[in-house]
Amino acid sequence: MPEYRLQRLRGGWSIAAYEDGKRVSRRRLECSDAAGAAAEFSRIVAEAERPVDPDVRTIWNAYVADKAGRRIAENMGWTGRAVLPFFGDLKPDAISEKTCRAYVATRRSAKRGSAAQQARLEAAGKPPALGVADGTIRTELNQLRAALLWAEKRRMIGRAPAIEMPSAPVARERHLTRREFERLLDASETPHLRLYLLLAISTAGRNAALLELTWDRVDFERGLVFLGPRHVLRPQKGRATVPMTNALRAALSDALAYRRGDRVITWAGEPVASVRTALGKAVKRAGLPKVTPHMLRHSAAVWMAEDGVRMEEIAAYLGHADAIITQRVYARFSPAHLRKAAGSLEVGGPRPAG
Repeated sequence: MPEYRLQRLRGGWSIAAYEDGKRVSRRRLECSDAAGAAAEFSRIVAEAERPVDPDVRTIWNAYVADKAGRRIAENMGWTGRAVLPFFGDLKPDAISEKTCRAYVATRRSAKRGSAAQQARLEAAGKPPALGVADGTIRTELNQLRAALLWAEKRRMIGRAPAIEMPSAPVARERHLTRREFERLLDASETPHLRLYLLLAISTAGRNAALLELTWDRVDFERGLVFLGPRHVLRPQKGRATVPMTNALRAALSDALAYRRGDRVITWAGEPVASVRTALGKAVKRAGLPKVTPHMLRHSAAVWMAEDGVRMEEIAAYLGHADAIITQRVYARFSPAHLRKAAGSLEVGGPRPAG
């Protein structure tokens, strides 16, 4: 493979290829300024050194590198442990419906849980927990599809294959009632969990947004919480700017007096990576069924719908791009939902006005 060098050429810039110390080709670059030429040079070299007919592992790793610093790159570091042993050595054109179905069958029969959890089951003389959920399998295959479509767009491959996956699982509809939330809040023994719960139910924020929230995005003067970066024209998905409730303002004011660092949710002065352990313990003390962080966001949306808040306003609170998905999921909880339509079907007496 030749060595590529960025060189000056007649007041501009060029890319030159060398083999065994001798220049074998040279090409003028379109950009005349140094920064633009350097970026153009890097892009051309990357294209030239891109593998021909890459396998899935190469594409997967290139996609993760391209998304470095974003949550998807971190997630694919985990899902790759399942996807790459099966698909990694295959070329994209070798992936078929049969291949995808074989992967689904393999994952459905795979052991669940960590190695330590499996070891504890074996030590107790219990059979291993089997069967990865279809929702997890869909996530893995969706990420494979995203990587292949990315490779097609960048002409690493001719065409991304179709990825067959199991049907989407039925959405969980359970939410916490206000009384259940109060029980959960009362059962929270650690300050960081109590603050997290109040943030979650008061902002309807996603788990990641709550754990990543920093004090510079808590505006006490205007009574606002910025779940995403401030001063951006296009907020991140699901990260709205919402007003503080009275209960949340009081909790944040108390926490601010003892802050140790930039993050709002901390334990012993350190950022909290997950509240699942503390939340699980509080759930048991409260005598409730399983509660997940996402269930808190769902519960907040249901409460708003039950109070007759317009779907457009709920969508804005949740950070949805439009109210279509909000309408589909939460309209049935609204007391006004289909009420006028039902009035049109009244029989045996005068029809209600309106």
